[in-house]
Amino acid sequence: MFHSIALKLKKNQFLFEELVKRDFKQKYKRTVLGMAWSVLSPLLTLLVMSLVFSQFFGRHTPHYTIYLFCGTLVFSYFRESTNGGMNSLMSNANIFSKVNVPKYLFLLSKNVSALINFGLTLCVFFLFVFLDGVTFHPRFVLLIYPICCLVLFNVGVGLVLSALFVFFRDISYLYDVFVMLLQYMSAIFYTIDGYSPLMQKLFLCNPVYCYIKYFRVIVLEGMVPSLSFHLLCAFYAVVMLVIGGMIYKVNNHKFLYYI
Repeated sequence: MFHSIALKLKKNQFLFEELVKRDFKQKYKRTVLGMAWSVLSPLLTLLVMSLVFSQFFGRHTPHYTIYLFCGTLVFSYFRESTNGGMNSLMSNANIFSKVNVPKYLFLLSKNVSALINFGLTLCVFFLFVFLDGVTFHPRFVLLIYPICCLVLFNVGVGLVLSALFVFFRDISYLYDVFVMLLQYMSAIFYTIDGYSPLMQKLFLCNPVYCYIKYFRVIVLEGMVPSLSFHLLCAFYAVVMLVIGGMIYKVNNHKFLYYI
């Protein structure tokens, strides 16, 4: 399956590259600051949340700004990637309705664009880590693992959402509510130490929280998560990708009738 996708990506490499460029340019079209918003937007979010929550949750949390930044960094990437993926088919219907190209190319281009923004913000994140006095260590390299898992997870969620959005336009409104709920359930601005062991385990049912926690364990605790935690992160990514791929495969020929 993955070999077939790789071959199709190579065959349509020029189109894919142009889609990525277009998506990236469209996001900042007619803006004064342009690409700077890739960094400024999450920073402004971080600033607001820090001002609001630091007095309530940050008094007894070491390096609370970095703790908060880990959450906003991962969640912002998830939200941008999945929101863009949801609209990927409908916003490109005029292309795939006339040209026979793999429809997942449009979704992947949105994800690459979101990943570029994430990478730019990640550089600023490391700058904040340095300024906040957090010790850099070789374990930081392991952050590649949750990022890779998150990329696959986002693609899977995007596949599901983009397919559903073709058939049910209400999905966009329902997903906005779901994302807001998920944000509050991902322990972005608060810690879960005060909850019972059972509740703490229930938080692990949230894939986004797991990826956020991985960042925090590596950066703030300087430790490597357990093998079971690694497997859990991979499990969410693979399962979501398989579900999304199956939905696309089943409905691939139906999309043209609903656009």
